[in-house]
Amino acid sequence: MSERNTIGGTIASSLKQVVLASNNAGKLREFAALFETVGIELIPQGRLNVPETEEPHPTFVENALTKARHASKITGLPALADDSGLCVVALRGAPGVYSARYAQLAGGEKSDAANNARLVEQLANEPDRRAYYYCVLALVRHADDPEPLIAEGRWHGEVLGAPRGANGFGYDPYFFLPSLDASAAELEPSVKNATSHRAIALRQLLTRLLEAA
Repeated sequence: MSERNTIGGTIASSLKQVVLASNNAGKLREFAALFETVGIELIPQGRLNVPETEEPHPTFVENALTKARHASKITGLPALADDSGLCVVALRGAPGVYSARYAQLAGGEKSDAANNARLVEQLANEPDRRAYYYCVLALVRHADDPEPLIAEGRWHGEVLGAPRGANGFGYDPYFFLPSLDASAAELEPSVKNATSHRAIALRQLLTRLLEAA
């Protein structure tokens, strides 16, 4: 039996449904595809009338835990949350936790297009284009879980000056992966789901679930 099947069988026996503490359609597609492989039904919080909560913290892990506990408290179900973003070396880790509202911080609108435009402008004369997507996953079995499962993943690449590809969301059209010779938005969903920061974090999370079983 493969490691994936062993992990999947163990998890499926203890967790049948998990609330995803997000209303982001792109994240839902990616996580649903990944969780499907281990037999867990992922329920978006919007389906259970869970309102979004604030993300006031300066770190990814604190924001992820806040969202997971919020969704679990309202639904009574285990909950999974991620906090993720693009970290650019030349910008000292920005946009970071503010990736989804990066343009808003400068008085712009909240949209992928505005965020990407600000990022490209800031890097216009910067030779160092190194960046990485970072993801923290937090899973709580109940709202007051004293031992939340935490996992993380990094996906290293570079920031492009012009967009490439039509898949993905967020900064994907501007995030180039030298190892794959493609932007994240040029990847087939199956390839992205196997290699992304979320995929890396999820594999780590599944291993920790097995250890905790």
